[in-house]
Amino acid sequence: MSDAHNEQESLIRTPKQLVVAVVGFFAVTILGIILLVQYVTTTKLTGAGSNSQAPEEVAARIAPVANEGYTLKDASGPKVLQTGEAVYNVTCVACHGTGAAGAPKFGDAGAWSARIAQGYDTVLKHAIEGLRAMPAKGGNPDLDDVEVARAVVYMANNGGAKFKEPEVPAAAAAPAASEPPK
Repeated sequence: MSDAHNEQESLIRTPKQLVVAVVGFFAVTILGIILLVQYVTTTKLTGAGSNSQAPEEVAARIAPVANEGYTLKDASGPKVLQTGEAVYNVTCVACHGTGAAGAPKFGDAGAWSARIAQGYDTVLKHAIEGLRAMPAKGGNPDLDDVEVARAVVYMANNGGAKFKEPEVPAAAAAPAASEPPK
């Protein structure tokens, strides 16, 4: 019977040896983790040919999304009046380019002739106040009356009219003229 008892002996025979073995195991494990972390963090790892950590690249990544493609408009500054062609290309082309909702197509002399016959003042009044399916100022309330008039002259003249380009009122021209060049 004593032979069976001797077969199950181990290197740890006392509780003190067990505590030393457990503490040693944890010490070796922690030392291994510390060495592994040091090895991983000592070399700076970036992709081959990557410039992703450059200050310019980091600034581009954290820049607000609204900065891309948007121009801030100074509401208190003097208004810069657009040309008739510019107003047409931004606002009027949606309907007058396609003839949507019965709008006379750009350059269609037949469609514009009835409107031109009514006279410049009537056509301008309809453009500013709206008529039937056309909203006031073509749906762009930010347009100045002079800009609408320029767009009307641009479209009507391309439809066969001989309207004169509207003059800018003196009140609107004075702030723009007094401003120093930039």
